[in-house]
Formats: sequence, C-alpha cells, structure tokens
Amino acid sequence: MTESQELKTLAVIPCYNEETTIGSIVLKTKRYVDEVLVIDDGSVDDTSKIAKEAGATVISHKTNKGKSAVVKTGFKHALKKDFDYIVTLDGDGQHNPDEIPLILNNLINNGGNIDISIGFRSGNTTEMPRWRRVGKRVLDYTTSFGSGGVLTDSQSGFRAFNKKAVKGITSRLNGDAFCVESEQLIRAHELGLGVGHTHISCKYKNLDTSTKDPTSHGFSVLGYILWVVAEKRPLLFIGVPGFILVIVGLFLGILTLQSYNQTSIFPISSAILTSVFLIIGTIGMFFGLMLNTLPRIIQRFKMNE
Repeated sequence: MTESQELKTLAVIPCYNEETTIGSIVLKTKRYVDEVLVIDDGSVDDTSKIAKEAGATVISHKTNKGKSAVVKTGFKHALKKDFDYIVTLDGDGQHNPDEIPLILNNLINNGGNIDISIGFRSGNTTEMPRWRRVGKRVLDYTTSFGSGGVLTDSQSGFRAFNKKAVKGITSRLNGDAFCVESEQLIRAHELGLGVGHTHISCKYKNLDTSTKDPTSHGFSVLGYILWVVAEKRPLLFIGVPGFILVIVGLFLGILTLQSYNQTSIFPISSAILTSVFLIIGTIGMFFGLMLNTLPRIIQRFKMNE
C-alpha cells in the first residue's frame, strides 16, 4: 500500500450499541489508516467511551438515525478533512480489519478504473447463513437493474472509496436505514463511477449483526431499491405493468360480458375484478408516461432559461 501511505485514508465505522466489539475493531483498524472515525448512532451503552479510549475520533448522533445518515456523516467528515481514501466497515466484528489492505489495494492499483472497491462475501470464507445468502442474492440482482447490470455484493458494508466517489455520492444519498449500500451502487452508476470487488471473509456466528428483524430489513431494502429503479425506468417498471393490467382487465371484461349474455346473470365479482385491473392499470400507464416525460420537459426548460 505504498500510495495509500502517502495519501490520507479514513476508516468510517457505523455503530449502535457495539461496546463489546468496538474497542478491538478500532485498535486493529488503526494499523492501516490515518484516522478511525466512529459514528455512534444514538447508542445507550459505552460505545463512544470505549471507541475514544481505543484511539478513534467519535461523532455521536443524539438519536438513532439509521445507517444511511451515519454514512453521510462519515463522508462529510472525510470531505471536510480532505481525505483521499475512505474505508467503511461495520463495528460488530463481522468484518476483519486486517483485510483493509485488500480492499484499498484493489482501489488504488487499478489505474484509476475503479472508484469504489467492494468486499465480496462468498465461498468458504464467509459464515453467512444460507437464508441470508438467498436474501442477499435477491437484493444483488434487484440492485443490478439500477446499477447498469453490475452484479456484486450489493449489501456488503466493507468498502473503499476514493475522493471522487465520495464527492459525487454524498449529496445523492436519500434513502433510510440499511438501503445505503444498494443506493451507493445505483448512484455510482448514474455518475459513471467504476466499481470493482475483492473477496473477503465474513464472520456471523455468535454475532448480533443487525438491530432490525432480517425479514423486515430485507423487504424494506427491496422496496426502496424497486422504487429507485422505477424512478430511473418508469416506462419499464410502472408503465409496462400498467399496460399488462389493462390488457388483463379488458380480457376479463370480455369474459364478463360473454357470461352475462349466456346466463342473463350479471357476475358482480368478475365486474369488480375487471374494474380493479382497469383502474390500477390505467393509473400505472399514466404515471409511467408522466414520470418518463416530466424529467425531459424540466431539462428542456432549464436549457432554455
């Protein structure tokens, strides 16, 4: 890491009630970076105190704001202090700080082709439970729709960024809680940033790796990703499904009329279902077209100003 020794590197560690692990994480991380920044996101234990005693700079949120807000706080600190590289890793012991050189070197030694280096959790070096792997893969594929087809470990919080990436991404992060990892990749694609990955180990056994129920966590992340992707491609993800619903509604409407002609009994349930499909489909087509057209109108308006 010759170049990283000449340039300044900051490690950002989000924390929420991590007093049992944060001390050792900080001590190990200090070996590889110029400064360790712990963002205490409203902890009610001694996370801040132990992190400071271990030698970290600590910024504390008075209330729990979620990981997205924590990462933005860390990025703003990095830009203010003019750091050249930023590494993010979790404070619960899931990530191994001794692998920081792997993440950084993948970023530094790629001739400027990579702006974000992601720790990829796979194979025998990860203790990730099978059910988590399935959920992670679903989120990976969903995120790839909004990141130019780039398929990587979209939920890994062990990452390295150069200053260019941090400058571009920080102001664009709008999501809440644990969707920040996927949103970073989507925003990186919008900015034309290069993304690479390197394999890392991952510890899960005997760790409380999330303060939120994994199922609700997964669905909340998935919901946000789908919304962001739909914003980027409204015709494909809103307009086309709306059109399909209209076609289905018309088909059901024809069957409803045929049934009425044959039996002289009006099938109310079929009529209601037909109306629902037609109404929702029409709304979907309308919003798909509107969201696809409105940004272009706004852009033309700005160009004519």
